[in-house]
Amino acid sequence: MGSDLRYEVAQNAYIKLVLYSLKHPTSSVNAILIGRFSPSNNTVEITDAVPLFHSHIGLLPQLEISLILIEEYFSAKGLNIVGYFHAKERSDEYELGGVAKNIGDHICRYFPQAPILLLDNKKLEALKTSKDSGAIMQLYVRDAYKNWKSVQSDESSRFSLKEPSANLVLLDYISSEKWNDIVDFDDHLDDISKDWLNPGLFN
Repeated sequence: MGSDLRYEVAQNAYIKLVLYSLKHPTSSVNAILIGRFSPSNNTVEITDAVPLFHSHIGLLPQLEISLILIEEYFSAKGLNIVGYFHAKERSDEYELGGVAKNIGDHICRYFPQAPILLLDNKKLEALKTSKDSGAIMQLYVRDAYKNWKSVQSDESSRFSLKEPSANLVLLDYISSEKWNDIVDFDDHLDDISKDWLNPGLFN
């Protein structure tokens, strides 16, 4: 895995992840990143995201079932599971926890370039006043020894938003409390009429 491998997240995937975190502010939440690897520009392109769990976040059976369903659906569209997203319930925690690392390791068995994106709660809180155009997430990748390492801010060119205006659009959705419309696998398992694909979220 080359050190110049880049990660780019599309606006809708990015907004869905942040809104999902806002829906469950007192819980850790996680999600699967969907996309493809583009060899022409050595970039993992994250085009969509699937919210997973806000209650049974570390339970393997539910995770395995969800990964099978997600892989089946998106592989038919030429897309794959390419990474993992995690948001912690405590805004003052910035270290990657054991659950996140274990799930990230699991995904790397199928997609070795998979990153973990960790929500930066401090940047999220400051978003309304900071006018920051960068992603409010921290990028973690595995090193040669298969340890998860944070990509430092001086390497920020390795991780970017596809659309520079994504945070402005995100703020609009936050002001309208759009997070109430997000469905995750926990919701789907409780009520199968709720669609974990969130097809109408941005309509």
